[in-house]
Amino acid sequence: MNQPLFELNLAELSQVPAACLCLHVRRASRILTQRYDLALRPTGLVLNQFTLLVAIYLAGPQPVTRLAQQLATDQTTMTRNLKVLEKQSLVAIAPGEDRRVRLVRLTESGKAALAQALPLWQQAQAETIQHFGAQNWQTLLSLLSAVESLD
Repeated sequence: MNQPLFELNLAELSQVPAACLCLHVRRASRILTQRYDLALRPTGLVLNQFTLLVAIYLAGPQPVTRLAQQLATDQTTMTRNLKVLEKQSLVAIAPGEDRRVRLVRLTESGKAALAQALPLWQQAQAETIQHFGAQNWQTLLSLLSAVESLD
């Protein structure tokens, strides 16, 4: 007879879907991302690309590694996302003074795409805030900032 090497506690496991903070945040993130992606669809951008363009615009030309740190993502994912934007001529990536450092900057096409996308993002943002209510929205932002402090 085969004995299981370990035994799972069904009562404990059944609590995971209702209580797991990470599961709820990831699900909420997917739902919100879909809303914003839909709003940005006319521009050909998705939310991830839009926020990346915003970060580059606000910080100016900067090393890819710094951008990855700023957006709390690994450098491989950042490089992959930037390559898509580079193929669309929205960003340019060039060597820095140190050839190991690659600097990313927004192109004129990237600025134009950002200008086209901003009002669509603002509309999606306003609708989302209205759905939650301004006070709940501020509370949610505060809680998410507290989560970010875990890093």
